[in-house]
Amino acid sequence: MAEGQPARKMAKHVKNKHAAPIQISAEQLLREATERGIEYVAPVPKQNITDPQEMEDFKLDKRKNYEDNIRSRPDDMGNWVKYAVWENSQGETERARSVFERAIDCNHRSISVWLKYAEIEMANRQVNHARNILDRAITILPRVNQFWFKYTYMEEQLNNAAGARQIFERWMEWHPDEECWFAYINFEMRYNEVDKARAIYERLIVDHCDPKHWIKYAKFEIKAYDYDRARSIFERAVEFFGEDHMDQPLFIEFARFEERQKEYERARVVYKYALDRIPKAQAKKLFDAYTSFEKKYGNRQGVEEVILSKRRFQYEQEVKENPHNYDAWFDYIRLAESEGKHDHTRTVYERAIANVPLDQEKRYWRRYIYLWIYYAVFEELEAQDIERARAVYKACLDLLPHKVFTFAKVWLLAAQFEVRQKQVTAARKLLGMALGRCPKDKLFKGYIELELELREFDRCRMLYNKYLEFNPATCQTWVHYAELEAILGDDERARAIFELAVNQPLLDMPEVLWKAYIDFESELEEFDRVRTLYDRLLEKTSHVKVWISYAQFEASLETDEHVDQARQIFDNAHEEVKKQQDKPARKLLLEAWLEFEQEQGDTASIAKIQELMPRQIKKRREIIGDDGTSEGVEEYWDYVFPDEAKAKPHLKLLEMAKQWKQQQAQQSE
Repeated sequence: MAEGQPARKMAKHVKNKHAAPIQISAEQLLREATERGIEYVAPVPKQNITDPQEMEDFKLDKRKNYEDNIRSRPDDMGNWVKYAVWENSQGETERARSVFERAIDCNHRSISVWLKYAEIEMANRQVNHARNILDRAITILPRVNQFWFKYTYMEEQLNNAAGARQIFERWMEWHPDEECWFAYINFEMRYNEVDKARAIYERLIVDHCDPKHWIKYAKFEIKAYDYDRARSIFERAVEFFGEDHMDQPLFIEFARFEERQKEYERARVVYKYALDRIPKAQAKKLFDAYTSFEKKYGNRQGVEEVILSKRRFQYEQEVKENPHNYDAWFDYIRLAESEGKHDHTRTVYERAIANVPLDQEKRYWRRYIYLWIYYAVFEELEAQDIERARAVYKACLDLLPHKVFTFAKVWLLAAQFEVRQKQVTAARKLLGMALGRCPKDKLFKGYIELELELREFDRCRMLYNKYLEFNPATCQTWVHYAELEAILGDDERARAIFELAVNQPLLDMPEVLWKAYIDFESELEEFDRVRTLYDRLLEKTSHVKVWISYAQFEASLETDEHVDQARQIFDNAHEEVKKQQDKPARKLLLEAWLEFEQEQGDTASIAKIQELMPRQIKKRREIIGDDGTSEGVEEYWDYVFPDEAKAKPHLKLLEMAKQWKQQQAQQSE
């Protein structure tokens, strides 16, 4: 290092304390070491004992270890079993029995000890000892099925069928599970004791009252080719369980049995009996089986009956879940009507109309009211019971809360029904009652239409007067009233009606009324009256379409005088619309004027109008939100009229700039 230079400090190494990207666990290290055989585990050396004294010492050490184990943990029955098995492997049978007895004294409820004790005695061919052990086990623990199975198996292996049967009988006295009964039955069948197996089945169906055991009993008889007895078992089962505890699989098996015996009518009776009594929600498999049966052996009517029954079940479920589901009721009613049974259809209708909407709001009644209408139509057309149909209409009208709302459709249908029965007076009374209790526009229109069909014009006039007193703002009513008078040839009366109408302070569609009035006078060729009407209308409104219609009316007269008058109207309209500064309306007027000049005018008049036509330009404007802040800029189309361009010189400058740009673009090309 040179003199005068400061010593440079060595850079200190900083240890990286972050976790490694690949983590290795201790478990992984041990597993890899075991798989690769890194750690060598020496095998236990074999010990060869040749000296009797050494053998005795070995046994003494083993017994001492076992005794220490059972003394430290007497509840661990595995140590007792290992001790006894080791003693037995050494040929010390008495010692092994002693260990087992000590274990039983310690815990007599240990199943493994009893079983191992019996197995060792059987392995040593000590049959009586094994019987004694198993007998003690089933006496102390009679509910442990393993002891009984082991005991009966041992006796059967010894060909002691009588002893095994006796053990089974002792077992059955404790009323064990069904698998134990079937073990007894299988035992008897192995020795071809059919009668004894049948007797056991009889005891089983009493001890365990379950339909599946009756079914197995019947299949047992079928396997024995005793079909009459099998049928008798099915019949006994149906009678035993009765209608309160009907089981679906029992009837399916019963019907399939009859089907295999080619007793198709019997099978059909079984299916129908079950379907009529089992709750619909639990009969899906039964329905499927019956459908399959009818498709194979039934006729078309039978198959249709099954399908109808399935759909009927589906609809019953839907209306049961929600009685106010009127769509489901409509489907159910159509199904009932397709069957052609009037009594059943009436029952469904009565059930449906009994579900009155809970709230008196019209929107909840709109679907419900059609149930009554369909019911009345059914009685009139299908059942042809006129009195019942009339009663349905009356009940429906009595049910409706007319003070809150009503349905004009029901009143009109009831009146039309009376007309079809040639009871015109009754129909008029119904409609008069409807107008008195709950007047509506639809009721007035329906009543007037009825009287028009009957050619009762005086009644029509009276009804129109009542209608206009009820609602004088309806322009269509005034128009129809005037048209009626015009059809009857009373023009003055029609004109008076129109005059009354246009003088009303409030109208819903005045443009329709004025147009009808003008058309009425035009048809009568009262042109001066038409002009007067247009002038009166323009006093009320200066809408551009009124001006256009006025001018087109004058032009339609096709004389030079009227053409000039139409042109003057267009000119007046243009000045009026120009004052309003309504650019779209002004453009619409100019287009209509130009079309008029193209048909009636000359080249000069056309050029004059074309000079007034606006140009369409694209502009931008700022969008202001509800809170007053700017939300961006949007583009829109605007119209620029020639008179506006003269008032704003900068627009002409912009136009000249645009033309210059286009010329430059053409020269560059």
